Amino acid sequence: MEQPLVSVIMGVFNQWDEKILMESVGSILNQTYAKLEFVIWDDGSHPDAARLVQKLTELDERIIVAGKEKNRGLAYSLNECIRLAKGKYIARMDADDISKPSRIEKQVAFLEAHPEYGWCGTSAELFDEKGVWGSRPMPEIPQMSDYFRYSPYIHPSVMFRARLFCEDLGYLASEETLRCEDYEIFMNLAERGQQGYNLQENLFCYRETRDSYKKRKVRFRLNEAKIRYRNYKKMGLLFPVGWIYIFRPVAACLIPTKVLETIKRCEGIWLKKLESKNDLVDRQRKQPEAGCLGRSGNISKKAGILQKNLAEESFAYAGSGQLHETAG
Repeated sequence: MEQPLVSVIMGVFNQWDEKILMESVGSILNQTYAKLEFVIWDDGSHPDAARLVQKLTELDERIIVAGKEKNRGLAYSLNECIRLAKGKYIARMDADDISKPSRIEKQVAFLEAHPEYGWCGTSAELFDEKGVWGSRPMPEIPQMSDYFRYSPYIHPSVMFRARLFCEDLGYLASEETLRCEDYEIFMNLAERGQQGYNLQENLFCYRETRDSYKKRKVRFRLNEAKIRYRNYKKMGLLFPVGWIYIFRPVAACLIPTKVLETIKRCEGIWLKKLESKNDLVDRQRKQPEAGCLGRSGNISKKAGILQKNLAEESFAYAGSGQLHETAG
């Protein structure tokens, strides 16, 4: 059976760090699933940054670079990528994140086997310049209530069925959706009766540094409140508790950036520890016991298993698809 073509789409604006850009692009080119095209839209980058993007076409014939001189925002860039895409599936990617080698292969396999879902994302490891510091598990089958806190999908980890965009219904490119275009499109798709899924595996590495928490300006938070109100109303979520969550991004304006950073970091670190503990327990459960061993033999064997598992606990993603022990 012939493999379907996957179009990976990525918008880029002033990515000055060539190493980070190359790591992100390399993580797609090195996927175990080879039948893909990589459509990259340069959204009006400075000429020097734009040259770094143009150089990417020399890496692989599957890379397609297009763009315009005027910066129009991520939603516009992604719509342009979708217009150029030829694949049955459209996978998102960002210019500073990392896709693990089997991400595309596993997402294609899932969507081929489950036609009832319009898209699927994954859970992710959170990393910065020091390595992996946390985890972000996502709900397996998000329900309407999962849209209250924040988007129940990690946007750059998602793979869509291309047919979802065949009716000229792509991302809403407007001033209001800047910084929350992902939240808007997922709510829009849910309102149209579409359902998504999250693979319960960390197939993505999401870059979240301490500077990430400084990106959201007041106007972006106010716009998010408007997006929440409009979509909650369409989805029938305003009552009884939707009204409270409309003001969530506005309330965040009153909380010092350092406090928000601490909350987010503690949550990610705690979830990573919980995940590691659960993985260790699962692996020990699956390890077969040798019935003919005596008490001392059993203890020795279990100690060896535990030592091996503990040695595998601390890893981080460090470019070019390689893992290394977490720093610090």
